[in-house]
Amino acid sequence: MNKPSSIDAVQDLLAGQNYVCGRALATVTFLSLTLGRPLFLEGEAGTGKTEIAKAIAAGLGRKLIRLQCYEGLDASSAVYEWNFAEQMIAIRTAEASGGADRDVLKNELFTEEYLIERPLLQAMRDQPGGPPVLLIDEIDRTDEPFEAFLLEALSDFQVTIPELGTIKAPEPPIVILTSNRTREVHDALKRRCLYHWVDYPEFEREVEILQARAPEAADALSREVVAFVQQLRTEDLFKKPGVAETIDWAKCLLALDVISLSPEVIADTIGAILKYQDDIQKLQGSEAKRILDEASAAAEPA
Repeated sequence: MNKPSSIDAVQDLLAGQNYVCGRALATVTFLSLTLGRPLFLEGEAGTGKTEIAKAIAAGLGRKLIRLQCYEGLDASSAVYEWNFAEQMIAIRTAEASGGADRDVLKNELFTEEYLIERPLLQAMRDQPGGPPVLLIDEIDRTDEPFEAFLLEALSDFQVTIPELGTIKAPEPPIVILTSNRTREVHDALKRRCLYHWVDYPEFEREVEILQARAPEAADALSREVVAFVQQLRTEDLFKKPGVAETIDWAKCLLALDVISLSPEVIADTIGAILKYQDDIQKLQGSEAKRILDEASAAAEPA
């Protein structure tokens, strides 16, 4: 499928994958796709940053290649590794057959036959359906040396393997980077990207998102759930629930055949939206009822 030709087309593309997208995010996504610039999405966890990459890949019929970042991630883990086990077998076989010429064997061992491609190298290859969507997820979990390495890959869309040379993408992949802002990412990397802060959605938009992701939920329950979660975000919590938790909670309530929120239901299912015991303890006793009462007014249709 061709890239969308307008901002409205981006919203339609994402809506087709049940991703409800505001105008600002649709605009920066359109510009990223049109100009071939990486898209840097920053925001709280659970606000839909990763999901947009999945929605774009599915909507365009492209392969999604995901590089999940973590502390200590280095270039070799992100680009390639040599299959040492297969190389050792080849060496033993050559020795056993008496054909272990050192120079010839070296040339044979460091070929693509023994190359294990990791996400960045995969993204530089031709893929069925067109250039893939490369998701570099949670870039803030890596360190500065890895960021510096990414500059080459995102500037020229190429990677270098000493034994094979430089491999350049025949057509640049669609690149999306996400960050939960656990630390600041270097300006040099951000400058190569278009930037957008993905915030918690407003009430009506979050209801729309929930209805798209859990359409079996009644409108009244959806509004109650969103109102309660949004009220929770105003509380002094260690980790505020994201949109992902809103969706998870609604699905849990549906599995329990819940039709309306109550303090008892909230107490039984609170683990779907809060993930830290200190936060859960704050909702003990009358606190859940207080927050539910405060959220009730917002849940009423306008």
